Amino acid sequence: MKNVKWIFALLVLGFWACEPKDDPNPNPQADAVRGAIFETMKEWYYWNQELPGTVNTLDFSSNEEFLDALLFKPLDRFSYLTTQEAFQNAFVGRNAGHGFGFAFDAEERLYLTFVFNEAPAGKDGWKRGWEIIEINGKPLVDYKTSSGGYDFKLGPPDPGISNTFKFRLPDGTTTTRTNVKAEYQSNSVLFQNVYDVGAKKVGYWVYQSFKATSGLTPTRSQEVENSMNFFMNQNINELIIDLRYNGGGSVAVAEQINNYLIDPGKSNELMYTNKLNSIKSSLNDSEIFKKLGSLDLKRIIFITSRGSASASELVINSLTPYMDIILIGDRTFGKPVGSFPLSRFNRVLAENNVELVPITFATVNSQGRADYFDGFPANFTVGDSPQVPWGDTRDLRLAAALQYIQNGTVSGRMINTFYRPTWEMIDAFKGLQQEFPAY
Repeated sequence: MKNVKWIFALLVLGFWACEPKDDPNPNPQADAVRGAIFETMKEWYYWNQELPGTVNTLDFSSNEEFLDALLFKPLDRFSYLTTQEAFQNAFVGRNAGHGFGFAFDAEERLYLTFVFNEAPAGKDGWKRGWEIIEINGKPLVDYKTSSGGYDFKLGPPDPGISNTFKFRLPDGTTTTRTNVKAEYQSNSVLFQNVYDVGAKKVGYWVYQSFKATSGLTPTRSQEVENSMNFFMNQNINELIIDLRYNGGGSVAVAEQINNYLIDPGKSNELMYTNKLNSIKSSLNDSEIFKKLGSLDLKRIIFITSRGSASASELVINSLTPYMDIILIGDRTFGKPVGSFPLSRFNRVLAENNVELVPITFATVNSQGRADYFDGFPANFTVGDSPQVPWGDTRDLRLAAALQYIQNGTVSGRMINTFYRPTWEMIDAFKGLQQEFPAY
């Protein structure tokens, strides 16, 4: 075991020390499982010194309740439990559900923001910019909670569950669609295009989540490789990367993207360092840039929001010491720490199909920047335009990015469009689903 990245890649590829089927009668909620969670947390949890010395596992009715009681609440909003299969599937884009995202505009109208191509919603022709006006025959206001958020009661992401949505289309007509959840392979790249801005060729890349392609070794994304080849063939000299709905994902894929984006002259420079707890400090590891492809970019403009988290922020933080980085949109989520799954190191967890994914490391860039729990602020705050199709220059954040490339600034008129929704899609999910938020 050479380093944490090796562990992470190994687990994502699915090589497990024990399979749940080894035990003919797995009991995920057994008291022994909670004991195994505690022992594993003491060994691997990044804030293990904040754990209690002893616990009575019988005081808790579920594993989730027990784990929540252990977390270092001032900073840990991220640790979670899932199953081994769910974890592996998520990181290679094997999903179940309808396959769409949403966002509110400034008037609190709800729009589809993205639709996965092969998901039930994608196969039914749903598009970004459709306004959701009813769900299961009820207006949206009926789903508002006392805290100011929403609970649309769409059910778990299990195949066979159906929901009915009434949409207002961009031409003003309405349509009602009943959609049945199913398993599907999600796409990470939602849109890509090249714009001519004066004498410059500007690439625009909408990237929704850092998912590896199953079966590829080393761990990487074929979609990323295809997109970067597209931009290289187009001879772009500027790039806008849209991460506004990107909750994170695979660190290995984040590294792959960084290696395409880095200035050729900075290959072999420090990308970032992993830092584990004091027990595991021998596993601290530094990742070095290894230039891929021929892109020669001096700056990158990122479109961000509170939905930009985890691996999205790792890319931004790692590149900042070496390139001119501009953020347009809103402040990012704030997750300078990461996880890898731990059932491989505990037989009780593995045999009971309990995947423990607590925070196990922090990442630090070459300038020592690590504690961005409040997120990265936008250089230019600009409102979202969920009612506008991808690539349409009426999209305020895309328009602001193109304006910055042309003029070196963003107009006050654009900045005056800024609004921050009180509740966003990332707020509707926890744990594994928060990293890959979609309905």
